[in-house]
Parts: sequence; C-alpha cells; structure tokens
Amino acid sequence: MGLLQVVVTLGIIMLLVKPVGNYLVKVFGYEKSGLDRIFAPFERVTYRLMGVKEEEAMGWKKYAGAVLLVNFVMMLLMYAVFRLQKYLPLNPDGLGNVSPTIAFNTATSFITNTNWQAYSGENTLSYLSQMVAITFPMFTSAATGFAVAVAFIRGLIGRQDNLGNFYVDMTRAIIRVFLPLSFIVALVLVFQGVPQTLLGAVQATTLEGAQQTITRGLVASFESIKHIGTNGGGWFGTNAAHPFENPTPVTNFIHILCMMLLPTSLVYAFGLMIKNKKQGWTVFAAMGIIFMVMLATVFYAEYKGVPAVDAMGVHGNMEGKEVRFGLSETALFATVTTAATTGSVNAMHESLTPLGSMVPMAEMMLNNVFGGKGVGLLNGLLYLILSVFICGLMVGRTPEFLGKKIEGKEVKLAAIAILMHPLIILAPTAWALSRPESVTSIANQGLHGLSEVLYAFTSGAANNGSAFGGLSAGTNFYAISIGLVMLVGRYISIIAMLAIAGSLAVKRVVPVTTGTLRTNTPLFMGILIMIILVIGALTFFPALALGPIAEHLAAR
Repeated sequence: MGLLQVVVTLGIIMLLVKPVGNYLVKVFGYEKSGLDRIFAPFERVTYRLMGVKEEEAMGWKKYAGAVLLVNFVMMLLMYAVFRLQKYLPLNPDGLGNVSPTIAFNTATSFITNTNWQAYSGENTLSYLSQMVAITFPMFTSAATGFAVAVAFIRGLIGRQDNLGNFYVDMTRAIIRVFLPLSFIVALVLVFQGVPQTLLGAVQATTLEGAQQTITRGLVASFESIKHIGTNGGGWFGTNAAHPFENPTPVTNFIHILCMMLLPTSLVYAFGLMIKNKKQGWTVFAAMGIIFMVMLATVFYAEYKGVPAVDAMGVHGNMEGKEVRFGLSETALFATVTTAATTGSVNAMHESLTPLGSMVPMAEMMLNNVFGGKGVGLLNGLLYLILSVFICGLMVGRTPEFLGKKIEGKEVKLAAIAILMHPLIILAPTAWALSRPESVTSIANQGLHGLSEVLYAFTSGAANNGSAFGGLSAGTNFYAISIGLVMLVGRYISIIAMLAIAGSLAVKRVVPVTTGTLRTNTPLFMGILIMIILVIGALTFFPALALGPIAEHLAAR
C-alpha cells in the first residue's frame, strides 16, 4: 500500500510536468496569452511603482547587480522588522524583539531561500514578522531563483550579452506563477483544516483537565508558498509534522506535489526554451535516476529498520514519524524535501536510520537533483558543462554545448561554483567540531553528533533549511556561521552562473559536424550521472564515512 502511494504521487507529478513547463515558457518568453487581461494590469502598476522600463535589457553584470541590490535591501528591511517587532502591530501574543544574531540568521535564511530556523516560529515571531519578513521573502527569493535560471538559459541561446530584465522576470514570476498557485493551494489547505486567522492563541482544557495554550495564525497562506516556492521553514517549530501545518494524508500529498511541481517542470521548460526537447529530457532523466536511487535507499532503510529493535519484534523504523503518514510517505517526503531544496519536514530526520539519514545529506551535497526553482537546473547545467569539457579532453576536441565552445573561462567559473559548495560545508564543520563551546551544542556525541553538525552546514550551503535535529543552533556561533554559509552558498553560484551566461551569450554558434559531441543521448546522460556521483563521492565520502556510514556499520 505504501509503495502504491509513492507510485501514484510520482505519477501525478509526471503528468503535470509538460503543461506546467509549457506555461513557464510562455511566462518567461513574454508570449501573448489569454491571461494577459488578468495579470498585465498588475504588472504595469508594479513596473510604474518601481520605475522599471519593461523593454530595458540587462547584460550579465547589470543583471547580477540588480539581483544583489534587491536582495540586500530586502534583507536589511527584514532584519529591522525582527529587531523592532515588539513595537510593531499585529503582535497579539506580545512577543519581544528577536536577538541580533537570530535576526541576522533568520533574515539571511529567508532572503536566500534557505529558510533555516534557529528559533521556534510560534514562540518567537509576531504575525507581522511572519507575513512581512518571512512569507513575503518566500515569494521574492523563489522568484529570484527562477529569474536567474531563465537568464542563464537566455545566455546559452543568445547572440549578445542580453539576459533580459531581472525586475521584469521577478515580477512575472511572482504575479503569474507564485501568487495564483499559492492562492489555490491555500484554499485547499484551509478546506483540509489548516488554520488561517489573525486571532491570537487560545486557552484550552485537555481531557486530563490541564490548561494548554494553542497558537494559531496565517498558517495556510504560509504553507502554500512555502512549498510552491520550495522555501521550507515552518509556522510552528515542528514544521510540517505539526497537525496544524499538515493535518491529513491529503495535505501531505499536496505538500509533496507542490515541492516537486516547479523544479521538475522547469527542467522540461529548459528543453523547450533551447528548442531541443531531447536535451531537456536528458537532463531530466539524469536527475530522475539519481532521485529514484535516493528514494529507494531511504525507503529500504526505513522499512528494514534498526537490527537491535528488529530483534525485539518491532519491524520498521517508526521513531520520530507521524502515524498518519507512516513509513512510505515519510520516506518520500524526506527525499523530496532535500531533492527540491525545500527544507520542510514531516518527521524528524535525526530519527531516520543511519543509512536513511545519509540520503537527505547526500542530496544536499550533490545539490542538483531537481533542486529548488532554478537552483537544481543551474547546478545540473554546471556539471553538464564540466562533463562536456572532460569528454572534449578525452577525444582531443574543443568541447561544445548547444553549438557554443566551452573554453577556459567557463570551466574556471564552473569549477569555482562547484568547489565552493564542499568548502563551505566541510571547513565550517571541522571548525565547529574543534571548538569545545560549539561541541556542547551537540545533543548526541560520537558518530551521530558529527552527523548533526555536518547536516546543519550542508543544509545551509545547499540553501535547503531542513534540520537533522539535536543540535542547539541558536548559539551565536552557529547563528552567525550558518548565516554566512547561506549567503556564500546562494550568491557565489548565482554570480558564477550569470558570468558564464554572459560569456556564452556573445559567442558565435559553430556548425555541427561528425566530431561534435552530442549531449542529448542516453550515453551522455550516463556520463553526466557518473561525473556527478564521482565528484560527489570524492568530495564528501570521507565525511559521510565518519558520520552516517560508520553509524550504520556500528549498528549492524
């Protein structure tokens, strides 16, 4: 039954890939549609308020500058809201100001689409903070990722350094994609019992006669953009394991569907935008195969359970899981949330088996298994460029992709983006484990404790935001260090990818010959998968061997 649920969920996602991908092409290709009568007036007003000229083109430097400027200004405003929330309206529970380090960490987290939470949502943030400094950036950060991905595609097929207009791309993404989808999903969630109210907490008497404080809020609208925008985070501290965020199997299905909808559709849209569907499906298949291997691994590990507990007659690992979801939906959710770099969780990842917990870490370390809107595609194309270069060296021919030569500049930029990812994971992890005051934040010592710290920095670097649990990440050290990791993990790769796009855009297209390496074949798909896994293994296997792998072997 559990396997059937997984198959049906993935099947519905696949059915939606083409129609949603076609719609994305129309949105970012500025094609005329019947929806212009609905959306165009709102867009024109937005452009007028921002002082944006819709037809103005941007080269890669101007595009990158606009991305950084908008995100920096919004981050400052978010920080100010957190630090002043005590004096601002819509604070029915009378919550105080957020501390400086947590405010920095949270502002950084939500502007980078990481949504890591070093705080407990319902006990720390007012309704205004949740709406203005949490929910709103979920729209803008998701739109930023989409805009950068589309700009990179334009560079691949362009004839001049014109990547479009960032302000226009971000506006169209919000108004034509994220707002309508989030509105529809929020209504469905309310129908399923998810709260949506501005009223404060209520007092209730339990069956035992004790008094309980039940917090509420604008949960449905939060959850909708949280998953549609692959943002993550949670209105409540226990995230999507909380019955107000995820009350039924139906809401759990909706969350999974929303997380995978846009990342998978964007890969298909990529093939349409470059006018090479086979190339799009090749990238899609490579990501899909890795995803299925990861899913099968965590599925097997959780159903097999822990040998010591299995010997007692308890089969399967239900520790840390909600019984309303069971093993199958928990395994699928854990795989999806780290593949789509969402970070939402419907179970505690620390309670997964050692082998099962390695899957979320591995997906974040690879950071190209569909990924969040735009991120997974960009990272997948980074590895594709590297694969083309390596294959070119093997046959003694200048590598080409989509008719454009891949030369030293593009390879260097790709290498910077690829190598920066393990650097900002492994170096801070080693530093944290060498500081006695940082080690005290670890709830479990030994192999499991190493995994806690490794997971935290991996989640920050991948802009995922999910937590392994057990690590007290609210200390000044972890709040600041993970905050800096999130910034570097987000913007270094964005700058590198836009620079590659600008470089490729001005290159002339060379004619296809018999010696041209075809990158849309099953053979190249296999090469791409192999290079992704080899680079990932060489980079991260030693760290994984000291954490979840060693713990798995010790538990046997």
